[in-house]
Amino acid sequence: MRVLGIETSCDETGVALYDTCGGLLAHRVHSQIDLHAAYGGVVPELASRDHIRCLPVLVRQTLEEAGCGLEAVDAVAYTVGPGLAGALLVGAGFAEALGTARGVPVLPIHHLEGHLLSPLLSGDPPAFPFVALLVSGGHTQLMRVGGVGDYALLGETLDDAAGEAFDKTAKLLGLGYPGGPQLARLAADGRPGRFALPRPMLRSPDLDFSFSGLKTAVVNVVSAPAWDPDDVADLAADFQEAVVEVLCAKSLRALAETALSQLVVAGGVGANRRLRARLDEAAAEKGWRVYYPEPELCTDNGAMIAFAGALRLSAGESVGRGGGAIRVRPRWALAELVPPRTG
Repeated sequence: MRVLGIETSCDETGVALYDTCGGLLAHRVHSQIDLHAAYGGVVPELASRDHIRCLPVLVRQTLEEAGCGLEAVDAVAYTVGPGLAGALLVGAGFAEALGTARGVPVLPIHHLEGHLLSPLLSGDPPAFPFVALLVSGGHTQLMRVGGVGDYALLGETLDDAAGEAFDKTAKLLGLGYPGGPQLARLAADGRPGRFALPRPMLRSPDLDFSFSGLKTAVVNVVSAPAWDPDDVADLAADFQEAVVEVLCAKSLRALAETALSQLVVAGGVGANRRLRARLDEAAAEKGWRVYYPEPELCTDNGAMIAFAGALRLSAGESVGRGGGAIRVRPRWALAELVPPRTG
């Protein structure tokens, strides 16, 4: 079965073709970074218009790369939420129309389920059950994953997500858009330990997170009379260390409390090299193992949506064949999902 995946939840247009026997055949991602850079953040209306422009082109390019045509598509999976409503509607409308034209199953997919399952696309995937750290610009959550659709929330951020804190702090430091990756690159040239930044909720007895106080601490540093802009790399390094330390501590605690030995890290912040190094080192000391998606699959992409759709369809999930009502879910908790429902 060949599943076409479509991802349009925010500012990346992703398309992929996944074969349940042959694996990932092809995938393309178009980034809108240049489009939104002038505004310092994503402009929803511009994002939606760009998805409309790019989707037909990316579908054609993906199928050409896979060496097949639309007649080879057996099902279409698309991101139905969470995300920007307008952007989601573009992908949903395109997928339902394609499913109607081809008469094939159409399956709406939870964006975070795509991220959570993406490490299973690697050549050495983890086995269920495992703990998952979903860490991105919009989400920071710890989940116990018992199987496809079997997700139990262990802890989540009470305010800013880790990626959001990276982006906001980068803006405070005068870095460009997108701020998170630029701050991480700057931190690589800094000397951590210069600034005493807090580790919010590091020793709290639960598995929740909070990063707004850390951002406020950075504001206090750069607004102080003694602030020297030449120290910006050191401040970036200290900020990154604070976030990484909290994420590592909570993730290891989640493994200990669930008596599991596998951690999956997914989402855009999962590509952070410092986070990966600290997690790998700390887990190895306990005899545990950490799994990550391929670097190109850390950001939003169609491959994770096609794969999640293939897993659910292979499990016998009953779905429509296009032409259904076009609905999206801009807000949607991952813990609300259920295992594949057969029909």
